[in-house]
Amino acid sequence: MTDGTAARREPIRVMVVDDHPMWRDAVARDLGASGFEVVATAGDGEQAVRRAKAAAPDVLVLDLNLPLKPGVQVCKELVGHNPALRVLVLSASGEHADVLEAVKSGATGYLLKSASTEELLDAVRRTAVGDPVFTPGLAGLVLGEYRRLASEPVPPAQEAGRPGTPQLTDRETEVLRLVAKGLSYKQIAERLVISHRTVQNHVQNTLGKLQLHNRVELVRYAIERGLDDE
Repeated sequence: MTDGTAARREPIRVMVVDDHPMWRDAVARDLGASGFEVVATAGDGEQAVRRAKAAAPDVLVLDLNLPLKPGVQVCKELVGHNPALRVLVLSASGEHADVLEAVKSGATGYLLKSASTEELLDAVRRTAVGDPVFTPGLAGLVLGEYRRLASEPVPPAQEAGRPGTPQLTDRETEVLRLVAKGLSYKQIAERLVISHRTVQNHVQNTLGKLQLHNRVELVRYAIERGLDDE
């Protein structure tokens, strides 16, 4: 007999989007050789949106600099279409504005193209389970931006449209606090002595209760309420 965890051994479905054919093919080849299922590739933004909706990947490995439609717009459209989609930006640009724009459009992580093949493969695996993955130095930048946004007052119209504060369980609040501190799901599971899947379930329940779409919004919500300082 196998339990539900052991039974789910399907390969992670990945799509690679880059306008340079040699780079795109090399990344797809490396992913395929490492056990990932490359379900589609695309060379421009419009093609990426169309093919991703048809192929339904778990993880989208996305370049930002694309013809016809920029990467951030591709990310925004596809995450809006399917909030469960994880997007790992793989870009040559380490510009702070590019990183923040990608994250705000719904990207789970951001890796520079100078990363090694091993770093890329690890990043895709971690992105697939919802962990935020950033090239060293960029995670602090993103967290700093969250803190800046959280310190800004909410416009009255937006505040007025907010429903009453939902009730989270003690465990959900505990998980949310650790998410805000930047811990990965694996680290949270080890800290609380619960399974990785249980952590994921708590996060999904919290997203539903708070009417948020992804971990990016969840971290901002937690920081707005000072949970990262507790």
